[in-house]
Amino acid sequence: MTPLPRLGALIVLAGLAACAPAPSALPAAPVAAGSSIAVQAVSVPLNPEAPGQTAIGAFVYAGGLQLSSTESSRFHGLSDLVVDAEGRLTAISDEGDLIEGQLLFEDDRLAGVADVTLRPLSGLDGQPLPNKELSDAEGLAILASGDMLVSFERQARVWLYPADGGPPRAVPSPEAEFPLNGGLEALAPDPERGPDAYVVGGEASGETWSCRIATACVPGPRVAKGADFGLVAMRRLPGDQSAYLLRAWDPLRGNRIVLTITGANGEVGRMEMARPLTVDNFEGVDFVPRPGGGYRIYLLADDNFSASQRTLLLAFDWRPAN
Repeated sequence: MTPLPRLGALIVLAGLAACAPAPSALPAAPVAAGSSIAVQAVSVPLNPEAPGQTAIGAFVYAGGLQLSSTESSRFHGLSDLVVDAEGRLTAISDEGDLIEGQLLFEDDRLAGVADVTLRPLSGLDGQPLPNKELSDAEGLAILASGDMLVSFERQARVWLYPADGGPPRAVPSPEAEFPLNGGLEALAPDPERGPDAYVVGGEASGETWSCRIATACVPGPRVAKGADFGLVAMRRLPGDQSAYLLRAWDPLRGNRIVLTITGANGEVGRMEMARPLTVDNFEGVDFVPRPGGGYRIYLLADDNFSASQRTLLLAFDWRPAN
């Protein structure tokens, strides 16, 4: 999803429309043989103006990468991610592709990504999604069964991709109207409510819904956010805690993000990023439990297929105070 400022939105929309890549410019499959592509990873500091900065409050920087590939023009627009305990990465793009790879570490710090594959998500007919209206994948969740859920923005819906392969099927999604470019950005499993439970959130409104595959979605809490921020990702954590990634953009300040972790007694963690920190159009977040306690947090930035933006993957270590 492309962030839009409240002021001058029409001008920015016109510029984006003029600069947006035509769908025909994107190959239906990676340029490389098969589905494997080489991905280049360049290390980035937390703060280019203060290279010695190693943390943002309680969130300790654990490495960051700028990712790119010369083997596929489709390795762009990454909008959400899931990382497992072994560092296996699954991501989706807002052109309807599924990206998988293995994260690499040096001295426990994020150092690269290997064994990357890229393939198109299929539609209900088993064929690749044909256009942007149908392929704008924004939220990703993997259930305990291995089934994968994907939320789409332009035609607001949630689909389940079976772990054993085969075409997807529609599952419950909120019965609500969403503004253009402000729909179902946030999606996460909700295992404490059941193996088939998930939560989904609307970007513009900050509304959330609790869903199960066998039943309709019901309204959940509305995420507290500033008027210029949108809800772009969320995760459910043990102990009935929730993490929300909020993002804002304007032409003067650029991208800004706020990551909040809330529990029954209120906020338990908060991280804010803005210039001069290494910040871009972050849209994806995941939390991986650490062996000694706390979490490794991953943030993923969507470059919008734009030469002026970057595909960034940043890692932070965070341990709740209590």
